Amino acid sequence: MTNLHYSLAGKKIWVAGHRGMVGAALVRQLETIDCNIITATHGELDLTRQTDVEHWMAENKPDAIFMAAARVGGILANDTYPVEFLIDNMKIETNVFSAAHAVGVNRMVFLGSSCIYPRLAAQPMNEDALLTGPLEPTNQWYAIAKIAGVMMTQAYRRQHGRDYISCMPTNLYGPGDNFDLNESHVLSALIVKAHQAKEADAESFAVWGTGNPKREFLYVDDLAQACVFLMERYSADETINVGCGEDITIRDVAQTVADVVGFTGTITNDLHKPDGTPRKFMDSGRINALGWHASTSLKEGIAKTYAWYLEHGA
Repeated sequence: MTNLHYSLAGKKIWVAGHRGMVGAALVRQLETIDCNIITATHGELDLTRQTDVEHWMAENKPDAIFMAAARVGGILANDTYPVEFLIDNMKIETNVFSAAHAVGVNRMVFLGSSCIYPRLAAQPMNEDALLTGPLEPTNQWYAIAKIAGVMMTQAYRRQHGRDYISCMPTNLYGPGDNFDLNESHVLSALIVKAHQAKEADAESFAVWGTGNPKREFLYVDDLAQACVFLMERYSADETINVGCGEDITIRDVAQTVADVVGFTGTITNDLHKPDGTPRKFMDSGRINALGWHASTSLKEGIAKTYAWYLEHGA
């Protein structure tokens, strides 16, 4: 692991995927730095089209890239559209990496996902667990695509000397999350369910499965701070985990959401729905040792996310 100081001040920085939850948080964070942020909407640039990406990259020539663009979704979306989750994400990664290298971009942070680790990896999961066992079947296609992205950072470092790195965020939530119950991740889905139950004066709302699985949740603006921190200070082949340092059962996070939303009914279990991975807790010791720690508590983050949902989504 190599420490460095790469200043973003005065640089032209492309946030790929700036309209997504992570990309938008990265833009918010970069706006606190004296840098030139460049973006492209899907209408302006389809990242699955190689020639389009090559032309755009040659015209814009960023100094550094935060690679946050991806097709994302929860268990249902992954299970319903495995082809898109595999192929679209691999196209996006391949096109961005190859075009960046072609125009001489030497610094990139690729954002992976904690789902790249084996389903039954030892907990907490450290970076060495990658490729040591079978993946969680419900999102294995997305995981394979993200693993390919991690390998691309290592391949471009090894063959071409590019200073590309990858980081693995844990489960994310925050402003800009997807609140569509057909595609959302667990925490945003719980916010919608609790809000709808409160508005309907319902007696209960249901969580998927038993409620026993444990998850770690990271507020998206904390991740954005971590990504900028790593861009400026980290250079190594090895991927690096980014988590908050604690996990919680789905049952308990549902209760925390209910408390924040103001729903006072009961929380039930839909046992016809899957649990997913039994536990997913990341070892963030590597980034903590460099000096970064998450700063937003779960209840504070949920409150901020719910406020955003009331303003934009509900």
